[in-house]
Amino acid sequence: MCFNGQVTALDYNRIVQELGSYAERAPSVEHLMSEIVARLSHVPTYNWIGFYVVSKNEPGILEIGPYIGAETPHKRIPLNQGICGAAASSGRTIVVDDVNSDPRYLACSLETKSEIVVPIFQQGKVAGELDIDSHTPAAFAAADRVLVERCATLVGRYLEQHS
Repeated sequence: MCFNGQVTALDYNRIVQELGSYAERAPSVEHLMSEIVARLSHVPTYNWIGFYVVSKNEPGILEIGPYIGAETPHKRIPLNQGICGAAASSGRTIVVDDVNSDPRYLACSLETKSEIVVPIFQQGKVAGELDIDSHTPAAFAAADRVLVERCATLVGRYLEQHS
């Protein structure tokens, strides 16, 4: 999949195709999210990959879902806090090339240098998000954004088809 440590757009397309196929037979949304996290963990610059879902009991809170990476102190995030809260509140993808220069960043790891957060939509409303941190500054190029947004869309479609 990698050539000299780089993942190509063709690799990203293959990942999404395989995940799309898995989404058709996934036994639950948690299984689908876990599979997405596992597949994305093979991208060399993705150091923390995880999902947050809007709490069913507290709609103003994001709760941690499946993830791979270091333990995080942020298992619950209010929608008005952090880059995750900003992405969920705005309904827009947020890419931060340097987390130390963004006052919204909720520090999880001193090693984190950049972050991408992509909302997941279910019937037009934000139902959660896919969050990826990198130890590399400005790690998320246009192809990364497309990949992560396509993964979030797979989860949104699954939720719509199984709710």
